[in-house]
Amino acid sequence: MSAAENTASLEANWIRKPLYGLFQYNSSMIGLESLADPSDTWEIIETIGKGTYGKVYKVANKKDGSLAAVKILDPISDVDEEIEAEYNILQFLPNHPNVVRFYGMFYKADQYVGGQLWLVLELCNGGSVTELVKGLLKCGQRLDEAIISYILYGALLGLQHLHNNRIIHRDVKGNNILLTTEGGVKLVDFGVSAQLTSTRLRRNTSVGTPFWMAPEVIACEQQYDYSYDARCDVWSLGITAIELGDGDPPLFDMHPVKTLFKIPRNPPPTLLHPEKWCRGFNHFISQCLIKDFEKRPSVTHLLEHPFIKQVHGKDMSLQNQLAELIQEQQQLGSIAKTRRERIHTRRPYHVDGADKYSLDDDLVNLEVLDEDTIIHQLQKRYADLQIYTYVGDILIALNPFQNLSIYSPQFSKLYHGVKRSSNPPHIFASADAAYQSMVTFSKDQANNRALREKILQVNPLVEAFGNACTAINDNSSRFGKYLEMMFTPTGAVMGAKISEYLLEKSRVIKQAVGEKNFHIFYYIYAGLYRQKKLSEYRLPDKKPPRYIDNETGRVMHDIITKDSYGRQFEAIQHCFRIIGFTDEEVYSVYRILTGILNTGNIEFAAISSQHQTDKSEVPNPEALDNAAALLSIGSEELQEALTSHCVVTRGETIIRTNTVDKAADVRDAMSKALYGRLFSWIVNRINTLLQPDKNICNAENGMNVGILDIFGFENFARNSFEQLCINIANEQIQFYFNQHIFALEQMEYRSEGIDATPVEYEDNRPLLDMFLQKPMGLLSLLDEESRFPQATDLTLVDKFEDNLRCKYFWRPKGVELSFGIQHYAGKVLYDAYAFLEKNRDTLPADVVVLLRTSENKLLQQLFSSPLTKTGNLAQARARVTAASRSLPPQLSAGRIKSPKYLLKVDTMEVMRHPEETTNMKRQTMASYFRYSLMDLLSKMVVGQPHFIRCIKPNDDREALTFSHERVLLQLRYTGILETVKIRQKGYSHRILFEEFVKRYYCLAFKAHETPLGSRENCLAILEKSKLDNWILGKTKVFLKYYHIEQLNLFLREVIGRVVVMQAYIKGWLGARRYKKVKEKRENSAVTIQSAWRGYEARRKYKEIKNRRTDAAIHIQAAFRGYIVRKNYTRLKSSTGCVADPQLISSCSISDFGCEEHWQQTSNQSSPVVPDSLDKQTKKKDLDEISASPFIRKQSFEMNDSQLISQSQSFTDHQLSSSLRSHKKGGKKYSKVTEIFCLLYISYKLTACNLLYILM
Repeated sequence: MSAAENTASLEANWIRKPLYGLFQYNSSMIGLESLADPSDTWEIIETIGKGTYGKVYKVANKKDGSLAAVKILDPISDVDEEIEAEYNILQFLPNHPNVVRFYGMFYKADQYVGGQLWLVLELCNGGSVTELVKGLLKCGQRLDEAIISYILYGALLGLQHLHNNRIIHRDVKGNNILLTTEGGVKLVDFGVSAQLTSTRLRRNTSVGTPFWMAPEVIACEQQYDYSYDARCDVWSLGITAIELGDGDPPLFDMHPVKTLFKIPRNPPPTLLHPEKWCRGFNHFISQCLIKDFEKRPSVTHLLEHPFIKQVHGKDMSLQNQLAELIQEQQQLGSIAKTRRERIHTRRPYHVDGADKYSLDDDLVNLEVLDEDTIIHQLQKRYADLQIYTYVGDILIALNPFQNLSIYSPQFSKLYHGVKRSSNPPHIFASADAAYQSMVTFSKDQANNRALREKILQVNPLVEAFGNACTAINDNSSRFGKYLEMMFTPTGAVMGAKISEYLLEKSRVIKQAVGEKNFHIFYYIYAGLYRQKKLSEYRLPDKKPPRYIDNETGRVMHDIITKDSYGRQFEAIQHCFRIIGFTDEEVYSVYRILTGILNTGNIEFAAISSQHQTDKSEVPNPEALDNAAALLSIGSEELQEALTSHCVVTRGETIIRTNTVDKAADVRDAMSKALYGRLFSWIVNRINTLLQPDKNICNAENGMNVGILDIFGFENFARNSFEQLCINIANEQIQFYFNQHIFALEQMEYRSEGIDATPVEYEDNRPLLDMFLQKPMGLLSLLDEESRFPQATDLTLVDKFEDNLRCKYFWRPKGVELSFGIQHYAGKVLYDAYAFLEKNRDTLPADVVVLLRTSENKLLQQLFSSPLTKTGNLAQARARVTAASRSLPPQLSAGRIKSPKYLLKVDTMEVMRHPEETTNMKRQTMASYFRYSLMDLLSKMVVGQPHFIRCIKPNDDREALTFSHERVLLQLRYTGILETVKIRQKGYSHRILFEEFVKRYYCLAFKAHETPLGSRENCLAILEKSKLDNWILGKTKVFLKYYHIEQLNLFLREVIGRVVVMQAYIKGWLGARRYKKVKEKRENSAVTIQSAWRGYEARRKYKEIKNRRTDAAIHIQAAFRGYIVRKNYTRLKSSTGCVADPQLISSCSISDFGCEEHWQQTSNQSSPVVPDSLDKQTKKKDLDEISASPFIRKQSFEMNDSQLISQSQSFTDHQLSSSLRSHKKGGKKYSKVTEIFCLLYISYKLTACNLLYILM
């Protein structure tokens, strides 16, 4: 957003009143019923622009067709005061050539939008002089000095006409000087103009636009007895003259509110480049901008100035030049809209979106430091709904008592990592400052979204269980809460932990008049009612339980009729689910809560007897059964635990009955213990579910941001033990504030040799000593008196009076059980009734034993885990000793049926923790409170605090009501005035040289350098950063509260440049790495191609080899046939028809001539060549074959294959003939013999075939 848009947005919202609703407008000056309807006369043609309150349109007269401009105010109730002012001036002001003409006012009724008021004015379609100047500057040109003098001359004539009619314009600026297409100059916009009716012709209200406002007008904002006259318009005209020359007014780049403080303090402004303009123009501006308005010339005197008088006689010529210039710019379309709407510093406005602050954000910037100035500043901001204000690095928050739309996620993003002065003060800015101080090198973190959602649900859940409606706050915290957010070194959230302190358990059983119990009881009642589950949890649907009933009798009506309770119950269920509670755990929580409500309904009645008159019984057994059922215990055991108790003394058991009052006390103590331990368990369970992962959590490197939310100072009509503890806690927090803001800072000034003016402040250390010191402090005396069985509240007050002899304690006369304390926040009168009882907080051991036997596992855990020193439930579960596990069932059931069982057990300690015993050495509420304060402070002192002081503007909780006395009292006792002084004069940040250099060395040294943490290096960094108002001590750098923010911004800029450089380097490295990968991929492709080609070559070679093998097999087959036939012929020719044994024998002996060849081949390492065969044998074989009758019949010219085939056939034929002849000869043979011969011959043929292949 540009500066001009920011300014327009700010100023438009500044003067606008909050619109609480549409209503019929009644004005003493404007009778709406008498105004005509504009629809009868005017017709809208087009939109011209947008003004402060609405849009401006071009309209045409339906009768004569003349054109005009209409300002439509919609709705009129939004700006009624200024409508009257402008209407009054326009209606009665005579016409003038240099003042816009008024054609009338019209009213267009509309019941839905509240009605529209039309102000019809003369149409100045040449635009404003600001638009003209901006358009020229865009084209690289500027207005001629003669044209400027002509425009100023017309403006002066218009102002003279206004002043002669006792009217101050009060908003003269370029946007309110309009031009016509004929070159006319006219003043417009009289919404903030003032009529001078007094004889002094003075005004004392501060209005206008900051950049053009005169110093005397601004002074009226601070000094109500100050006034000014019409010469304030002369100052505004001088600023307008600078605007005509430079295009912008002085200080235009500054926030408008800042200018309100700069204008009275700065010297009169001049042109940006005075040497480029004539002496007359510069002198005219200097005369207009005389700061003392009593010495400033009037409009009449300025009309005689030489720079203005040069227009005389040239006005028509200059008017024509201006008209031509306007026409040229309109044709170019380069007129820029730069509306800076006026502001009204006495009008409230809404904070919407990113609206900038309207008044001074920081009280430290005030020159006058007194109570009246500070409270007046706060009151003005509160009237403008600016509820936050800075005091240096401390934030003041005033309760608006209404909902403001400034807490949305979109609004919070405006404060992420930006300069504090860029936005109005806000709690988001303080949170961002805390985060930035933790993580200097901040960057966006990829946080765990699920964990973030869990953390966001923690606060609504614990507030439902720990907050209640009080007389002064509908959502008052009745416990102290310290939330720790755990971050990684880079700033990513990794877990959370919540600590609770000083829960007001007594509220469960009783509330003051006009107050309520904890929220959760109403939420769960309404939720179960809507789910129709009241009967399941044994809750009545007509009369509310005693613990939540009040004097109004409207509790059930509110539960049934109010939707808010039901919605809150659904929200609580959502919180349980998101955080991670199981359904079983939530069900157990509901049963315990409803069990508490039913326990409160148990009543007691006295039983009269001859020997015992203090015995009690339960007259309403239904309530007893309901409570026992919900707590999963026996009703008889519960009744006995409430109406009697046992005492073990020297091995002897004594069972005593309880009176009605004692039984009621036991019942209430049980309810308080149930709720207190349940609340502690919920907190512990949340911590377990939100604890950081042990794999990423490192206690040494992790960082925390803690948020402390604790009850404020309380002073009611009746103040009891709870208010005393709350106020002591506030005293401790105030002491911590004083120590950090005042004492430690001034102590370091002295130790570091810094010459600083000490700031006096109210030290409450003596008061804290009166409370906390041992053995004569108030809490120690309370514990001491609680150990005496016969002590009473009256003896306690007497002991206080005897031992607390100081100015902070007093005892009022005539009231025995009361005492007063002079707190830092004022006097408080305490009622000591039941102080001892509340401090002892006795829970009978019988009740503890009974609740441990519950079938509800959660309830068992609540009373099996020990209590810590702060009185909360311990995180780890307590161990059940062997002795407790070995107890007889009668004892474990919670009641002692016979003293015999007690003879086996020395004490009841095996079943309860020391905190739960009834002896006088048990822990008290005061001791729990003391340890809670110690634990809280131990967490606070280790970090850098960021304080937020909450101020209540009134006691009636009314919106926009500011009680001067109430706020002043709070400012006094919180030390705000002293804080403003020390923040203005002091140095809130004190950093060791080594730490300062380590953190900011890159602002003055190179990144690779490691400078020492010396004074010289700190000086170099500070000078390089161009900071001022810092001091170097002996070992530390002393900085103002705003220096750290500036240094961190410089540091982020440096880191930003480093990040950009890293991005370029990473890009180059990535490109180089990609190039290498690409080359590697190309080389890999070559390797793959080579491997593929090798694979293809091997595959083809294998195919060729297989074909050769197949061919060899065919040859082998032919040769085998040849060998068989040859051997068969040889066998036949040598033996004829042989018997079966002889046949086999002859085959075996002759071996067909192949055995010898095979043997020879197998013994050789190289293939056998044909020459190695016996040529004679081969020749003999051929001769024998040739001599065969079958062969002789064939031609000798046949090829080898034919020869082998015929030889095989011949051999088979001869063998068959021989066998048949052998059979006919009477030789005895068998079929087996024949088959064997054939197989044997085949075997031999195979051997011969192999021999052939080898040859």
